[in-house]
Order: sequence, then structure tokens, then C-alpha cells
Amino acid sequence: MKTILVIDDEQSIRDSLKMILEYERYEVLFASDGESGLRALEQHTPALVLLDVKMPGIDGLEVLQRIRQRSADLPVVMISGHGTIETAVEATKRGAFDFLPKPLDRDKILVTVRNALQAARLSGDLKRLQEHVEGGRKILGNSAAIAEIMSVVSRVAPTDARVLITGENGTGKELVARAVHTASKRADKPFVEVNCAAIPAELIESELFGHEKGSFTGATAQRIGKFEQADGGTLFLDEIGDMSLQAQAKVLRALEEQTVERVGGNKLIKVDVRVLAATNKDLAAEIKKGMFRNDLYHRLNVIPLHVAPLRERRDDIPLLVRAFIEEVCERNGMARKTISEEGARLLSLREWPGNVRELRNAVERLVILSPGSEIDVSILDSQTSAPSEVGELLATHMTFQDFKDRAEAAFIKRQLELHRWNVSKTAEALDIQRSHLYTKMKRYGLAKEGEGEE
Repeated sequence: MKTILVIDDEQSIRDSLKMILEYERYEVLFASDGESGLRALEQHTPALVLLDVKMPGIDGLEVLQRIRQRSADLPVVMISGHGTIETAVEATKRGAFDFLPKPLDRDKILVTVRNALQAARLSGDLKRLQEHVEGGRKILGNSAAIAEIMSVVSRVAPTDARVLITGENGTGKELVARAVHTASKRADKPFVEVNCAAIPAELIESELFGHEKGSFTGATAQRIGKFEQADGGTLFLDEIGDMSLQAQAKVLRALEEQTVERVGGNKLIKVDVRVLAATNKDLAAEIKKGMFRNDLYHRLNVIPLHVAPLRERRDDIPLLVRAFIEEVCERNGMARKTISEEGARLLSLREWPGNVRELRNAVERLVILSPGSEIDVSILDSQTSAPSEVGELLATHMTFQDFKDRAEAAFIKRQLELHRWNVSKTAEALDIQRSHLYTKMKRYGLAKEGEGEE
């Protein structure tokens, strides 16, 4: 039986709601003012709160705010005999599910209550699903480097300070950004990610700030930008070093004024967004080259956080390997597989230039291709002849440009073989666009054995 808490100073309203709700088999608790309502919440765990706006002592909006400070998930429906659009808007901003005017209509009450309880249930299901999915997306490791990252995250997350996360491709910069958001006071609000390197320069402003219908060719409808989507939450600007200077100027303005203007629009829109940024580039060097704004760099770099490459924290590799094995087996419905201490040690000795991303892909390949219940690490070496190719290159007399071309061809071929000639996965591991990889393959005449060139 669902419990509903009614906080209203009018006895007639409480009596009316008692009759309506108890007839529908809800358990109903009552409080005649805000203070007693908050005390009731300390003693009980209702599934829903019906809250009057105008009451003696603290009013309903203040009670709503205090409820939200305690619980982000408890649905609250506001009721009022003096309802105005302004009050309704303010209640919604503070997290109310809906707003009911007095005199109360029985059917409207029951529909709203059912909708609120259903939304809360779906939200809970989604949260549990996200926790299950993101269980494999936690920051793992016992090294000093990981301990330092987690220490900084724990200190900076509760604040609204901006964080600039640096590190090589594949080190897990996005995981660090998500960890900051999850531990922040904005955790129940959106986490919106933008990969600045993946969006063409001419579209990045529309992506970030939105656009109005007809503002440019192809703008057939209004678009809400990422800043507005992240309102109240966190905006993660990944690969910020690849953003155009024009877009950088607009981001700087948005950070300074906490407002955005859609492309083709003439109205400033207020946003409350915490910005986290990440890059694999040396932004100080980019500033010297005139490719990155110095003022934006200092706006973003309030808290610098560097994620060390995997080769500098080899002690974490066995833990990561075992976690990835479990994840791959569970995701593919496979019987649990194990890896020996020696196997984990051998993987720890490798360089892993693609860092955690490359390690994850390699473990998935090992899990799938190992025939028994124990991982066979030798599969990685049996799949490629690249080491001998490199040796041959070093022993060959050629120009430096020829060496670079042949070395790049050998490296790409090796990655294609490691990923069983899956172009999408290889491009992801190399952190390049699939079209760019196809161009390279065509240039060097790379094709799976038995397949001709297109």
C-alpha cells in the first residue's frame, strides 16, 4: 500500500483528500503546517507528498525546497487556492511534479497522483539500471595515481569549481568527469557530454547553444543546445582543444555571464551549468600557437586534474583485466573465465599505447577467442606479425618519409588484425574517424587476406 503525506492547513481539504485517497486504498498521513510536515518526513517514508502553497509559518515553496535538499526523488504535488502562473513556474523550478488549483477536482487528483507515482517508479527503475550499467564504468585501481585522482574528486565534487582533465587518449578522462558529477550536488540533474573533436566546426555552435528555426539552411526546427539541456546539471566538453576559436569565444561568454544565445536568436537564455572539460592536447602550447584562447584556458583550469597513462600505473592492470573479464562474460552471457597470475603479469608488461581503452578491447578479444575457461594471453601475439615487420623496416635503407609511411601502414595493419578487421572497432581504438581509417587503408593497400581492394 502506497503512503501519501498531505501537508495543508485547511481541515476541510485534509478531510476531502482523506476520503478520496483512502477510497483508492492509499494510506494517508496528515500535517497541518510546514514544520510538522517536515517532522513527519523524518519519521515516515511516503511515496508522494501533496503540499499546500499558502500556510502559516514556512510556506509550501520553502517546504518544497527543504524536501529537495533531503531527497531528490520524492515526488511532490503542490496545491493552492491562490494559484498563479508565477507560483506554478517557481514550484516547478524547485522540483514539484505538478500543480493543482483549489477547489480540488477528484478525477484530476487521482490522475495526478497516479502519474506522479508512476513517474517515481520509472525513475527508480532507470536509476537502478544506470547503476547496474555504470558499475563497469567506475574508476578502478589501487595505484598512487588513482588514489590521488579520487582524493581530488572527493574534494572538488561538492563544489561548483570547473575542472580541466588532461591525459592521453583512452586513459579514462570521461570516467573522471562522471565521477565528479556523480559525487556533486547536481548528481540528480543531467550529465551532458559533447565531443568537440567529433563535431564539424560549422556545427559546433548550434550543438552547444542551439538554433532557431530558419536560422540557416537545414534548420527546419528549433533546436535546444547542450548548455540548455544541461541546465541545473553538468556539461562535459570533451576534447576542448579541438574547438574552433569562434566557438571558444562564445563558450567563454557563456561561462562569464551564465547565459546563452541560440544561433539566429536575439534572446539571452539564463543557464545554471557546471562545466567540466578534458583534452589530450597541451593547451599551453596551443595558446602559444594561437589555437586556444588564454582567457578561456584560465576559466576552465580552476582545478587541473591529470590522468596518468596506463604505463605509469602498471599495478592497476591486473585489477582492470579481471574487472573487464567479468564484464565481458556477463554482457555476452558467457561462462565465467579466469586469468592466471602469470597471464595478468604478462599483460602488465605491455606498453598499451591506447591505454585503458586498448586494454579493454584486448581483454574482450581474449575472452571471446580463448577456448577454455582460462584466458590464453598468447592469442594476442599469435594474431599479428607486426614485430617482425618493424624489425625489417629498421634494417632497410630508405628515406625518412618512406619509413614513416611503411611504419604507419604496419601499425594500422596490426591494429586491424588485433580487431579482426573490424574497421569500426579499430577506428575507435586508434581514436580516429572511420572514414579517415578507410582512407589510410586505401592509401596503403590494406585489405583482409582473401579480399581485394574496393
